[in-house]
Amino acid sequence: MICPSCCHKNLPGDEVCRHCKQPFALFDLPHPENQVERSVMYDQVKTLKQHPPVTIGEKASIGEAMALMTSSNVGALLVVDAEGNLTGIFSERDLLKKIVGLENGFAKLPITQFMTPRPESVSTTDTLNFVLQKMDAGGYRHVPVLENGKPVSIISARDMLRFLTRLSKEAGERGASTS
Repeated sequence: MICPSCCHKNLPGDEVCRHCKQPFALFDLPHPENQVERSVMYDQVKTLKQHPPVTIGEKASIGEAMALMTSSNVGALLVVDAEGNLTGIFSERDLLKKIVGLENGFAKLPITQFMTPRPESVSTTDTLNFVLQKMDAGGYRHVPVLENGKPVSIISARDMLRFLTRLSKEAGERGASTS
């Protein structure tokens, strides 16, 4: 790579210029080409419409979790300890893959037996790109948003789709109005 600062020719893979010590990492960053890309790269999680998380205590049963998911119309519950700290997540996917058809009399079983412990999470200041990468890499449809170990929200794949759809629509309307 030729250093953009001093024009010194460096070996491929060098992370800093051998001549001026300029780090190359800054030059490898992608550059957004439109408002949607800019938003995904730089907007923070707090930009999204925040939904209070639906939480359930660690001592709850699967039956209680199912009833709460149904009454709250959510696809995932955040499992919290007595202090309100996140200890796990229990989703429809957990119910279908770990319980239904495999466990008899599951309604009384503890949620901690089937939840996903220590789930990946994000903070309100993480970028939307970071959230999307976590969802994609882990195959997650729900990601808890934490502040000081406590859940403040949960982001679903549907939330991200709605946000991107709205951005795309706004970008299209701006493009149409400038034509």
